[in-house]
Amino acid sequence: MRLRFVLSQCFQGLRANLAMAVSVMLVTFVSLTFVGAAVLVQMQIANMKDDWYDAVEVSVFLCPESSSVPTCASGEVSDEQASEVLGVLESEALSPYVQEVYTETKEEAHEAFQDQFGEQDWASRVSADQMQMSYRVSLHDPEQYQVVADEVSGRPGVESVVDQRAILEPLFLVLNRVTALAAGLAGVMTLTAVLLITTTIRLSAMSRSKETSIMRLVGASNFFIQLPFMLEGAIAALAGAALAISGLWLAANYLIEGWLAESFVWVNFVGTGDVWTIAPLLVGIGILLAAVSSLVSLSRYTKV
Repeated sequence: MRLRFVLSQCFQGLRANLAMAVSVMLVTFVSLTFVGAAVLVQMQIANMKDDWYDAVEVSVFLCPESSSVPTCASGEVSDEQASEVLGVLESEALSPYVQEVYTETKEEAHEAFQDQFGEQDWASRVSADQMQMSYRVSLHDPEQYQVVADEVSGRPGVESVVDQRAILEPLFLVLNRVTALAAGLAGVMTLTAVLLITTTIRLSAMSRSKETSIMRLVGASNFFIQLPFMLEGAIAALAGAALAISGLWLAANYLIEGWLAESFVWVNFVGTGDVWTIAPLLVGIGILLAAVSSLVSLSRYTKV
């Protein structure tokens, strides 16, 4: 009987303030969509780092025939200079950092170049003699790049040392900034949702002040009086959370898995499974929004 009364009061309040309830639902939907997007972007960054950081290498490019770098003043790298650089990379001092050293000859570099750009007309005019020999160094810990670079940089015959992570860092920087932007927008929209939920509950409580006074006179507890109003905010917030989860699932299913994953098969994208992983978080945030808003409103208008 009591549960039926509480539910009837709850739905009566939602009908009376339908426009505000829909506004709460939509604002919660937008705010939680931004929250979910920010979390998914961070999960994507983590996936890419796990997949790519283990595969990146340090490339030690040796001097070609013509180079303006001071270490290449004597011309193309000699066999003695190449052997000396290889000896440093394979030395015992660097063994804690270097996992494997692979030698890429000019012919192998030319073959890789043609595989990548062979369809271009200008690429066919590039010969193997124009390529440069290099050492590809796999590290135990990619973060220790500078240790290896300091040992071989500036040696005769070494034109440059390139950390492939430097190619990836701008991408991760952009993704992190997207995350920050999404988190900032989520914060603004979440504050807006709290204010709207607070206003909705306040209007509902004010419109039924006589009923709550009567309930208090007949001995109803504060919790029993407050519960219908709390449920109103919770239902609207949870409906917004459900919309946010649905929107993120559709985006993951059709945009990411249905398009990006098929176009860029070498990238481990987040998917619908990750959306279900963060769904409890979004629901929890929706419940928290409703709880905070209810406490702010009800402490004044139902005299907790």
